[in-house]
Amino acid sequence: MRTFTETARRAQIVEAAIAVIAEVGSHQASFARIAKRAGLSSTGLISYHFSGRQELIDEVVSTIVSDMAAFMAERLAGVADATGALRGYIEGTIEFIGAHRSQMKALVDIFMNGGFHYDATTEQVVVSPLEDILRSGQAAGEFRGFDTKVMTALIQRAVDGLPFLLTADPSVDVASYATEVATAFDLATRASH
Repeated sequence: MRTFTETARRAQIVEAAIAVIAEVGSHQASFARIAKRAGLSSTGLISYHFSGRQELIDEVVSTIVSDMAAFMAERLAGVADATGALRGYIEGTIEFIGAHRSQMKALVDIFMNGGFHYDATTEQVVVSPLEDILRSGQAAGEFRGFDTKVMTALIQRAVDGLPFLLTADPSVDVASYATEVATAFDLATRASH
């Protein structure tokens, strides 16, 4: 079990790593740069808390994903219907991405450079909450009949594309993006009554 001080130091190192990766990319994010950003006296403090570069990268990914999951759980708490849950999922994810640009830039860089393993199992973990929303909406008659795997992929890719768009054009209106994507998929999924 880690002490409070050890936990705080690890968090400090992870935050510095996120900032450095967002600025210079994961390949250029040396322990020396991270230590300097974290205000550490030496890289040895990073090595004390992390067994190596991959453990630090894994912790960066885990931290960002956990932060997003906590944000989304809070955002979707108390939503009673699938239509509201779908809108909340889309708008909440986009809101998180827009408010955490450095973290998302770091995550995309790590992903694009093979810094973490992403396979069919990982994909299913990522998309299963969305797929559950779509299935429950169909079961309740809120959503029309459609292939939930295809619709899940379409929605997830529309949301996942935002960090790339923000890299190319940081002035993108994130709120407008959220509204347009949520509206498009509301129209695409809605049952006609």
